[in-house]
Amino acid sequence: MAPELRHLRYLLAVAEHGNFTRAAEELHISQPTLSQQIRQLERAIGTPLLDRGGRAVRLTDAGAAYLPLARRALQDLAAAERAVHDVTDLSRGTLRLAVTPTFTAYLVGPLTALLHERHPGIALHLRELPQDRIEPALLTDELDLGIAFHGAHLPGLSASDLFTEHLNLVVGDLHPQAARATPLPLGELATTRLALLSGDFATRVHIDAHFTRYAVRPDVAVEATSINALTEIVRHTPLATVLPDALTRERPGLHAIPLDPALPTRTVTLLTRENGYRSAAARAFTDLIHEWTRTQLPSHEHQLKG
Repeated sequence: MAPELRHLRYLLAVAEHGNFTRAAEELHISQPTLSQQIRQLERAIGTPLLDRGGRAVRLTDAGAAYLPLARRALQDLAAAERAVHDVTDLSRGTLRLAVTPTFTAYLVGPLTALLHERHPGIALHLRELPQDRIEPALLTDELDLGIAFHGAHLPGLSASDLFTEHLNLVVGDLHPQAARATPLPLGELATTRLALLSGDFATRVHIDAHFTRYAVRPDVAVEATSINALTEIVRHTPLATVLPDALTRERPGLHAIPLDPALPTRTVTLLTRENGYRSAAARAFTDLIHEWTRTQLPSHEHQLKG
């Protein structure tokens, strides 16, 4: 008997959980049925794939060699199914997109609106993930596209630069510097009460590195895990924050003040898997975001360094 696709899915679930009970719960089948199906696979292959002797179920050497090929087969099948159902006229389709958290606050809304306006039949499956989770998810074909920052990406990914992100001091109407038109010396942040993202965010790490470089010890009154929370805090208090100045464009009551020395800019990039199938929806969104970058952003942001 040749292995069937369900056998491969079952093996991947057991390998991921290291436990038949949890794998069976995820697959919505009984544990005896799962065990029976795995033994059928092992008989078809002609060798044990799982070591059941310890407290946790582990792959045998043969199982460790077999698993990556099984995973690849399932990924290729999923890509083939998407290709068959792909509609090139974009009357329907699905786009699996992930963005790093800062983009949720100012990029996702306009792009979703434009996608819905141009291609209302495309269903958007959006995830907010840190970059170190977006890249592996692209490689395992869990995502079609990712919006993140330019850098040393994992092998197998392709990056297309979009625009330059600027981080500035962001204040509300209640802040004494709200009407300031000139850059604020970075040293003055030592006496400016701040509300910042927590240290779990790459943006906070970027900010702290800049402060450290110039020996600035900021007065952090609030730490938050939500950019929307920070903007609301700044809008209703005299506290300031440091965020992308793009947040202030369409949000009344928020003002961006450049810092001197300025924080290093970051290049926003569109990530995809090299040599992977790209659906019509992914191709359409790629064209759309490049168009939006050219037409909606100030020239100093979309003119990237060569």
